[in-house]
Amino acid sequence: MPDWVYAVVLGIIEGLTEFIPVSSTGMMLLAKQAMGLTDPFWNTFAVMIQLGAILAVVVLYFQKLWGAVVTLPTSPDSRRFALSVIAAFLPSVVLGLLLHDFIKAVLFDSPAVQCVSLILGGVILLFIDRKAPAPVHDDAMRLPLKTAFFIGCYQVLSMMPGVSRSGSTIVGGMLMKVEKRAAAEFTFFLAIPTMAGAFVLDAWESRDQLAAAGRAELLGIGFVTAFLAAMVVIKAMLAIVTRRGFAPFGWFRIAIGGLGLAVLALT
Repeated sequence: MPDWVYAVVLGIIEGLTEFIPVSSTGMMLLAKQAMGLTDPFWNTFAVMIQLGAILAVVVLYFQKLWGAVVTLPTSPDSRRFALSVIAAFLPSVVLGLLLHDFIKAVLFDSPAVQCVSLILGGVILLFIDRKAPAPVHDDAMRLPLKTAFFIGCYQVLSMMPGVSRSGSTIVGGMLMKVEKRAAAEFTFFLAIPTMAGAFVLDAWESRDQLAAAGRAELLGIGFVTAFLAAMVVIKAMLAIVTRRGFAPFGWFRIAIGGLGLAVLALT
């Protein structure tokens, strides 16, 4: 198949899985394995097209985000929201910079480990969905700084193979007594600096590789498809969470992880 087809497929997978608690990294790794994409470019591609998914969050929440930005000088609530996102972002930026090369070179190269992590994460998600403490915070833009910081500490767990960034922050939020929908929305907001940081770091480290002929076009295709898919999935996820909680995503993780292990056992 031509490379543009791979770019479309991976862009759709990125957009569909980045904001639901199923580990987009694990899904992308399994997809690349299935399609035989061994060129290191595709590893960088998978990180770079996250920018498209970020843009979907900005577009869908533009009114709220822009309102917070323009009222920063005058509104204590806006300043508290900005500080809550910064507080949640700090643990990942510190450990991400320290462990980036190790994580990229070692932790994410094993499809089997990703599959096992998908299954374990699914079990944890099912458990937390039922046993989380009663929520006391129901507004993602009004979380206490301490709560936001500890949610950010949970996000650090997503550096482990197969652990979903959105899943770890949502679980962390629920354990910190944040209502399910608010936990999901704060995860979206936290994704903006987290994924933007990963994009900038990978763009700089892979600048020579990205300059190769045809690579910019592939990134553009992946960016657009990730953006469009994320626009759809964010709205759908919030509707599912409101009606049924996170159990459907837990079962999905278990199913995908089990299927992946079965395929690996047969190859």
